[in-house]
Amino acid sequence: MTDLPVSQPKLSWRDSLSVRLFAFTILAVLVVEALIFVPSASSFRTEWMEDRVQAARVASLALEAAPSRMVSEELAANLLMSAEVLSVAEQDFNEGIREQLLAPPAPISGEMKFVNLNKMRGLNAFGSTLATFTAPEGRLLVISDTGSAPGRILEVIVPEAPLKQALYEYGRNIFLLSLLISLTLGGLLYLLLFLLVVRPIRRVTQSVERFQQDPGSWKRRLSPTPRRDEIGRAQNALSDMESAVSDSFRQQERLALLGEAVAKINHDLRNSLATAQLASDGLSRSEDPRVARTLPRLERALQRAINLATDTLKYGRSSVPEANLQHVALHDTVEEAASEALAAHAGVSFTNEIIAEADVRADPDHLHRICANLIRNAAEAMAGTGAVSVGFDGVALSIADTGPGLPEKAQANLFKPFAGSTRRDGTGLGLALSRDLARSMGGELELGETGPSGTRFVLRLPQSG
Repeated sequence: MTDLPVSQPKLSWRDSLSVRLFAFTILAVLVVEALIFVPSASSFRTEWMEDRVQAARVASLALEAAPSRMVSEELAANLLMSAEVLSVAEQDFNEGIREQLLAPPAPISGEMKFVNLNKMRGLNAFGSTLATFTAPEGRLLVISDTGSAPGRILEVIVPEAPLKQALYEYGRNIFLLSLLISLTLGGLLYLLLFLLVVRPIRRVTQSVERFQQDPGSWKRRLSPTPRRDEIGRAQNALSDMESAVSDSFRQQERLALLGEAVAKINHDLRNSLATAQLASDGLSRSEDPRVARTLPRLERALQRAINLATDTLKYGRSSVPEANLQHVALHDTVEEAASEALAAHAGVSFTNEIIAEADVRADPDHLHRICANLIRNAAEAMAGTGAVSVGFDGVALSIADTGPGLPEKAQANLFKPFAGSTRRDGTGLGLALSRDLARSMGGELELGETGPSGTRFVLRLPQSG
């Protein structure tokens, strides 16, 4: 029974990439504006104080037209009010005289902070600006600037509360403007990123999720894109991968069905061949000379057919058993495998060049099967006449014969089942199974050399521990 695809949970808006991009854009703009706000607010504060000083200068010009540079208290109060200052004075450091240009109508009292406009630069100005936001109520600013003549300093006293209020309003306006800019920029970037990044990635993500649920479906493949950037390359690579994997899944499904059918056919074929073999056994008792001549060929043909069906069935439905590595006496194992493989090849001589003390770490059953397959293949390749020798150099086992060598076509398909055999009645399963057995032990089987003087296979074994 096929499991139903598990539906993916719906993506929360908090986890959405587009929402995160939008939020991060707004946050980034606000952070940049916050960094810009301090110097801009400092410049605003300096300009505010310069405006008050300039207004005080203009108000003090009325003294030039007044006799003895004196004005009435009422006029002085009006001038101070129009300039938005509390007091205007000028000091002459050369003569040590301090002249009150516009006196306040009432005595001035309270905490005072002295500010020199000529020194309001850099970090000093930034720190003073930030301190203004937390200034105590009622504090006064004593602003000093260049006077009417060299050596003279103009002093203007103003309340700090209007400056503090103006800075708060300035900050609020900057914040609202920054928020508007960030929302506008965030919206534009969101739209741009959504079209160029988020939507293609979302399409790729949905395709990956659907592909995970149903890898074999060809109806849900991701379509290629003409884009040549990184996202386009990723989408095209995913599209190609989905096509390849989907085709592979369908091919494997068909192979599985075909394998099941072959197994059933093999079962019936073996039963039929067994019946034919029983019939050939009955024919062996016939005294007809024609039957006697034909019967050996018939028996060999039946035996080859039975072996082919048996090997095919074994290869199709069995996996390589897990290797049980242990110390193995190599000389004895090879000797036993050779006795089994050469039982039907009396014309083939065998030489075991492995010393009796040779010890390797391997699976004894795997090693026996590999050696028996290789020695049997060598004897069959020499048509029952020739020599087979086995040697060991401490790392690799060599199985050499004096046969005619392997043709190029056989070398290209040497370890492929049903394709690597050089005999008309061979299946090519022996070498494929032998390599699988060697790899299960952590070793490797490969062709060493082949030519008119013979063929040599090399079995590399895992190092003894």
